[in-house]
Amino acid sequence: MRIAHFSDVHALDLSGARPWAFLNKRFAGWVNLKINRRGKHPTELFEAVVDDLNARPPDEVIVTGDLTNLSLPSEFTLARSILDRLRLGPEHVTVVPGNHDVYTLSALARGSFARHFARYTAGDEGAGFPAVRVRGDVAIVGVSTARPSPVPFADGRVGAAQLAAIESALARLDGKFRILALHHPPVDNRHAFLRGLRDRSALQRVLARVGAELILHGHEHRDLRTEVAGPRGPIPVIGVGSATYSDPRPERRARYNVYTIEHNALVSIETRVHDARTNQFLS
Repeated sequence: MRIAHFSDVHALDLSGARPWAFLNKRFAGWVNLKINRRGKHPTELFEAVVDDLNARPPDEVIVTGDLTNLSLPSEFTLARSILDRLRLGPEHVTVVPGNHDVYTLSALARGSFARHFARYTAGDEGAGFPAVRVRGDVAIVGVSTARPSPVPFADGRVGAAQLAAIESALARLDGKFRILALHHPPVDNRHAFLRGLRDRSALQRVLARVGAELILHGHEHRDLRTEVAGPRGPIPVIGVGSATYSDPRPERRARYNVYTIEHNALVSIETRVHDARTNQFLS
């Protein structure tokens, strides 16, 4: 099975946004866009990712959050319209939210992410996280770590109820190739105080007890590889850079990964990186 993984597309669309929509954390986000990230996540790169996946279709796609930038209604509409172009269809595209998808309390209260991406987040047994999807010998467990947080934080949390459900699901699915997908890295990382997963130690204890075969995340806009302890040995933890980051540095350019799984083992990782000259993703 070939599984594509992309993250942090940060679809930006300010159309229809009223001035009062920025009387909250969005104002700081808008300032950051103007000063630090202007033009860094062009919509054209999101579309190019979809085109590349349609040209080289994997069996499954996993998207680890931050589909939007400021959680504006127009951004959810834009991100959903592009994601809907994937020919695999929602039943083979698993999406989990990032902190930018619940950027404000109002976005969380309105359930904007859940409403727009319901078909992409639903597990085999219905809505809610963790969302479990079993596809042959592979089981995907989608986790929500997203929550609104005040400036300058971009942290996340799994929560006690979800931790218990994750442990139950992973134990039940032992024998499958179990992939845990979440936005925030479940390990200590740079700037963890501001951007980290608050209950990462609790999640690590769950994984040490019941295990998983692969953990995928986004959030850091960088390719990251590390491990956490499992009951039968280390579990690989792979973070992927932003799929839409426009940057001349080769290590930061827009990218996504494709994982090949055979006989219950991860046998290869292919990284597809955007080439600005051809507007194509190349290995």
